[in-house]
Amino acid sequence: MTGSCVVVEGNGTVRTVQRPAVAAALTAAVLLSAGCSSSGSTGGDGTASGSPPASSAAASSGGPSSEDSPAPAKGSVKVVSTLTTGLKSPWGLAPLPDGDLLVSSRDEGTITRIDAKNGKKSLVGTVPGVAPGGEGGLLGIALSPSYAADHLVYAYFTTASDNRIARMLYDEKQPAGRRLGAPDTIFKGIPKGMIHNGGRIAFGPDKMLYAGVGETGERGLAQEKEKVSGKILRMTPDGQPALGNPESDSVIYTYGHRNVQGLAWDAGNRLWAAEFGQDTWDELNLIEPGKNYGWPVVEGQEGKEGYVDPVEQWHTSNASPSGIAIVQGSVWMAGLRGERLWRIPLNGSKPAADPQAFLEGEYGRLRTVVAAGGDRLWLVTSNTDSRGTPSSGDDRILQLEVR
Repeated sequence: MTGSCVVVEGNGTVRTVQRPAVAAALTAAVLLSAGCSSSGSTGGDGTASGSPPASSAAASSGGPSSEDSPAPAKGSVKVVSTLTTGLKSPWGLAPLPDGDLLVSSRDEGTITRIDAKNGKKSLVGTVPGVAPGGEGGLLGIALSPSYAADHLVYAYFTTASDNRIARMLYDEKQPAGRRLGAPDTIFKGIPKGMIHNGGRIAFGPDKMLYAGVGETGERGLAQEKEKVSGKILRMTPDGQPALGNPESDSVIYTYGHRNVQGLAWDAGNRLWAAEFGQDTWDELNLIEPGKNYGWPVVEGQEGKEGYVDPVEQWHTSNASPSGIAIVQGSVWMAGLRGERLWRIPLNGSKPAADPQAFLEGEYGRLRTVVAAGGDRLWLVTSNTDSRGTPSSGDDRILQLEVR
């Protein structure tokens, strides 16, 4: 029996290789070196890989869909509670079905479970092979779309040689600190750097895995359509090109990105992405398959033919955006350098009103924001990431009530 594994060559070119299926008895070290998935190319529900969400593919129409209603022009934020404190370099956040949270530590390479009722921390395990450095390390995490059946946790992380995406079995019956199974790498060879590693991953409404990949400071790579750097990728849960991608044999979904660290879908299944600018404009983009988002030719709204302008833009001192979530009809965007939470009310694929800033300077750098059900958000600070000024108790997870 054979299978396939997506790898990226040293020059950044993507290719698929055939190999014997990975034996279940292999150790974590062997799995990491093999860099391959032992599963076939089916979606998270066991069917063939799906097409992009219909509304996302047709987002350029500009009008609201039947699922849309304009968000109010003005909103509000209330800090309901501080769930937990004392986190070190937190980056990714994944809510579990019972409401508890998994949080990744970029520099420690660990995943920790946070009790959503009392904030108690329990070490799930350490991800083998993580080699933190600069902005690299253990970054985004996401639950399998079939988590209730397979208990798989996906992670995007930096190793000694690359960035890669792997999945691990989360076995709650094992002792604390030893609850992660051997990493099964589904996509490897993503170029790494001291900066601009991207790292946000999320499963979409189509049960496909999306990943934001930075250009590692090599600006020109973002415009090279055969290279994965400076792109948003879309793949099956096994790391194969997803049905409906712009090129049938490629995981590349969009290009011309500098460093995407925020991904979220609205009620109409449109994909939104937050992106770091260089010196002038940070961006919130509406993502359409196959489109060119401009970097490094264009930064911000320039109206240049052949490139997609951002829906909103900010001076880099006011934002430097990382994670985003969509709740109550608005995009909520966490700002690192800007040290504030932005609210962007939506009316379909366009803003309903000007953005609003909240919590400015109150909690320092803000890394990740995740929907918590209803009008609630989880917000993760990022003051222990070597660029912040930690206060007593940093870093922390806050529960917010938003409107």
